[in-house]
Amino acid sequence: MTFRVLLKRGGFTPLEVASPRSFRLAPKARARLLTGFTLIEIVVAMSVFFIVGVSLYGLFQRLIAYNTQARARVIATALANRMVEVARNLPYSSVGLVSGIPNGVLQPTQTIVESGIPFIVQYTIRNIDDPFDGTLGGTPNDLAPADYKFVEVSVTCSGCASPFTPVVVDTTVSPKSLEGSSSNGALFVHVFDAAGVGVSQASLHIQNSSSTIIIDDTTDTNGDYELVDVPPGINAYSISATRMGYSSDQTYPPGATENPNPTSPDATVLAQNITSKSFAIDRTSTLAVATVNNVCNPVPSIGYLLNGSKLIGTSPDVLKYSVNHTTDGAGNETISNLEWDGYTPIIMGGAYDLAGSIPTFPLNIIPNSSQQLQLVLAAHSARSLLVTVKDAATLLPLTGVTVHLYDGGAYSQSLLTGQGFAAQTDWSGGSGQAMYTDPRQYLADNGGVDTISIPGDVLLAPAGGGSYVSSGTLTSSTFDFGTGINYSTLSWDPGSQATSTGADSVQFQIATSNDSATTTWMYLGPDGTSASYYTVSGTPINAVHNLERYLRYRLYLQTANPVATPDISDVKITFSTGCTPPGQVFFPGLDLGSYNLDVSKSGYSTSSNVLDISGVMTNEVLLAP
Repeated sequence: MTFRVLLKRGGFTPLEVASPRSFRLAPKARARLLTGFTLIEIVVAMSVFFIVGVSLYGLFQRLIAYNTQARARVIATALANRMVEVARNLPYSSVGLVSGIPNGVLQPTQTIVESGIPFIVQYTIRNIDDPFDGTLGGTPNDLAPADYKFVEVSVTCSGCASPFTPVVVDTTVSPKSLEGSSSNGALFVHVFDAAGVGVSQASLHIQNSSSTIIIDDTTDTNGDYELVDVPPGINAYSISATRMGYSSDQTYPPGATENPNPTSPDATVLAQNITSKSFAIDRTSTLAVATVNNVCNPVPSIGYLLNGSKLIGTSPDVLKYSVNHTTDGAGNETISNLEWDGYTPIIMGGAYDLAGSIPTFPLNIIPNSSQQLQLVLAAHSARSLLVTVKDAATLLPLTGVTVHLYDGGAYSQSLLTGQGFAAQTDWSGGSGQAMYTDPRQYLADNGGVDTISIPGDVLLAPAGGGSYVSSGTLTSSTFDFGTGINYSTLSWDPGSQATSTGADSVQFQIATSNDSATTTWMYLGPDGTSASYYTVSGTPINAVHNLERYLRYRLYLQTANPVATPDISDVKITFSTGCTPPGQVFFPGLDLGSYNLDVSKSGYSTSSNVLDISGVMTNEVLLAP
């Protein structure tokens, strides 16, 4: 019995089956089934991959812009609060505008630069006729209607690229004398959040340092609390404000050893005077910290000091937040109950240096948020330089910027922001290492190379009598990048060899895989086949290797002159991953001395500086379009 089966692949093709258990394909059917992906299918797949990549890049740029905008708002809020305190601490008669009504010493508009961002600060001050004791022309008629002053501070970011909603904070300033003959004073407290909005039901704790007065109460719907008939005293009242799920703010006693000059000293209450104190609190946030190397592998148990930017004291400066932290065995830590602020970590312990961060510093924590921070680490060196490049107008990190560091002598290194790199500079530890853990070792050689005579260099092996063998190969250990990555370029130093060694005396091939235990490594050249070799330093790595996690390189040395040898001192592979810090490059292992730093990008003016490198240093460069 014969069965006929129709198979569809670009049309129905008859399949002859002699029995249910045995069948054979017609020749045309067999040809169709053996056909691979068509060119159209490949193009469609590549198009989908490109669209997804562009979408992710756009999302990343939007996240960076959002972080920059949030940073500007945090700084603007702190500035507005500070300028309000300036007005509060003036003599009452001086609280007013220059050439305005009421007249005083405050400028109506001024530009203030904070953290490199220009802000426009505007004061609005008005006399207020409070109906408590009558109003002018009313019943009763108040013949002294200027009962107190309303002060409003508006801060606008003139240097922000995106639309910026002004931060507005207001307060009232009362005259020195209270009506009545009481020998006591008054204490007015205002609690507001990061946006300048009053915080209702904020818990207040007020305590007199020289008496048994202890008050625990809450603010009203506007974030205010007014306490009258208060016994006078110099710096006599300590005050703290908080709320469940919020940060806290407080006064501090002057003259304390740890904070001798607090920015908000304990309140002084004078007879027939109103003392006003302001406190800023808001909902706390969570920060997830990860310590990794430049190929996304976790670096465990890293200690770091996390510093905020808010000050609670000056001369000397005393930070409100400065706490030591340590990541766990997987290189992670979650920090809860963080106040909104700009934070900067300092790596402790001396084993690692900070080679970059995602996002860049300072990290601006906004209220009621969950944010992430990756600290990219490199092995510690006595002198290093971390360079961060940002757009001068937007303060966004710039990718694709060439950063050239050189000392006028033998040192000259150029790096591109937005790219990571893996490098090997020493092979003197010998062969036998499968995975790249000891940076001085490699996997194998064929006996034709010398890694000992000049530590840090690879030469052809000596053949006796001052001559060298004609050729030799060296295979690197396996580099683990932690995840599939996009490879960029392969380069080496020196990039050119003595002409006596002949043409193409240095050649490379690369093998990649997603299985470190594979026994089959296909070494390929720049055309993606085993028949070609990388012979020019800085050549782009063929895209066939992209999205693969593990890499080995193979170095081929040869000479046309038996008394001359090629010489390789450095091999570097550049790439991009999710752990590549935006707008940052890192130069380790520098010598003590003066270096030139040139920073350039198409469409921007070039920045040139001279830096004296004396330790672990950072430098921020703003490029103007």
